[in-house]
Amino acid sequence: MNEWFLTGIEILAASLVGLVCGYLLKQYLGEAKVKSAKAQADTLLTEAQTKCKEMILATKDEAIKIRDEAEDEVKRRRANLQKQEERLQQRRENLDHKLERAESRERKLDQRQSKIDRLQNDLSKLQEERTRELERVSTLSREEAQELLLKTVEEESRQDMARVIREVEIQAKEGADRKAREIITSAIQRCASEQVAETTVSMVPLPSDDMKGRIIGRGGRNIRALEIATGVDLVVDDTPEAVILSSFDPVRREVARIALSRLILDGRIHPARIEKIVKKAQEEIEATIRQEGERMAYEIGVHGLHPELITLLGRLKYRTSYGQNMQVHSLETARLAGIMAAELGADVALAKEGGLLHDIGKAVDHQVDGPHALIGADIARRLGKSEKIVNCIAAHHNEEEPQCLEAILVEAADAVSGARPGARRESLESYIKRIGALEDLASSFAGVALSYAIQAGREIRIIVKPEEVDDLASIQLAKDVAKKVEESLEYPGQIKVMVIRETRAIDYAK
Repeated sequence: MNEWFLTGIEILAASLVGLVCGYLLKQYLGEAKVKSAKAQADTLLTEAQTKCKEMILATKDEAIKIRDEAEDEVKRRRANLQKQEERLQQRRENLDHKLERAESRERKLDQRQSKIDRLQNDLSKLQEERTRELERVSTLSREEAQELLLKTVEEESRQDMARVIREVEIQAKEGADRKAREIITSAIQRCASEQVAETTVSMVPLPSDDMKGRIIGRGGRNIRALEIATGVDLVVDDTPEAVILSSFDPVRREVARIALSRLILDGRIHPARIEKIVKKAQEEIEATIRQEGERMAYEIGVHGLHPELITLLGRLKYRTSYGQNMQVHSLETARLAGIMAAELGADVALAKEGGLLHDIGKAVDHQVDGPHALIGADIARRLGKSEKIVNCIAAHHNEEEPQCLEAILVEAADAVSGARPGARRESLESYIKRIGALEDLASSFAGVALSYAIQAGREIRIIVKPEEVDDLASIQLAKDVAKKVEESLEYPGQIKVMVIRETRAIDYAK
């Protein structure tokens, strides 16, 4: 029992001792934490004070910088204000000077005006005195003198007006010439016809020279009968196996050629047979003339023509002028006139009809005296054509003044068709030389197989060897040929250069 009691006391004492030790340890630890916290607080305070001082210094520096910038800005503004004040002061001084000069001028003007007024008064008095003196000397009243003066001024004004009109006409003519050249060049490029060079003789081939004796006949009766029936001269000479027919009238010459060719084929040549064959040939030629006239009107698009006009158009097939066939010339003139009328906004149908009919006088000029233009105009007027068509026909060689734009276009188209290279005999040789030079120039380039000048020399078509010239080289070749043509040849308008490259692959199935 006592042992248990002692044990409990020991335990209690031990507990008390533990509590005291714990309390003391806690106190010690608390003081240590307080000291540590104080030390940290002192450190933080020191750091805060340091940062605060740095911030204060930085703020002071920034404030000083802002103050300096503000002072500089103020200085600049003051300097600008000073300059503006100086400029304003200078302007004020300038304005004052100008005002003084203006006032001085105004005073001078007032003085001059006063002087002018005085002079005008003096002049009025002098004019009145002069007028009275002139009336006394010339015995003319004031109204009569004014009328005379007005006539003089009118004449002078007319002279000035005529001079101005002449200058305007010259300027307008220059511009019109330039535009006309462009239109005519475009029309020529779009209309290219074949070249014709006919003569006034025809040659009829013979199967043998023995046929010449049969054509002449006994005592020359056959040849006389043929010449009388056709109105054509037969020339039987040493030309082998041929007889020459000569006549200024191409219709008669064609009738004689057809009749003689049929007589030679038939073999029966005597006066009665000759007359029968010639009559049939004349009927055939008349039918051909009507067909050709209708074809010409249809090609150009002219409808409702009088049958006599159709016949005259067909007769142009057998009419030539300087070697140029009049049928081809009339068709070409109509097309050119229509193209130019379309470019200028004129009456295309009127221009085409005027161009088609402009040379119908040449179909009968062997039977009627006078210029073919006036002959054709009289025929057209008699057959009921409009005055504009009649004027187109009559004015194309300036026998009459053109009364409408279409008449001027027909005149220009007629001149272009007649002057076109190769159209007439005198220019055929130079035309052929130019075409040949154009083809030779194109053939001189490497890789060219064939070259053709077409469209009356307005286009050259080049066929190249595909194994030597590729597609890119073809493009370059076209440029090179065009450049060489420009450098080497002289030609009107422009020439189109077309290079064709064609590859053919051929094989055989066996």
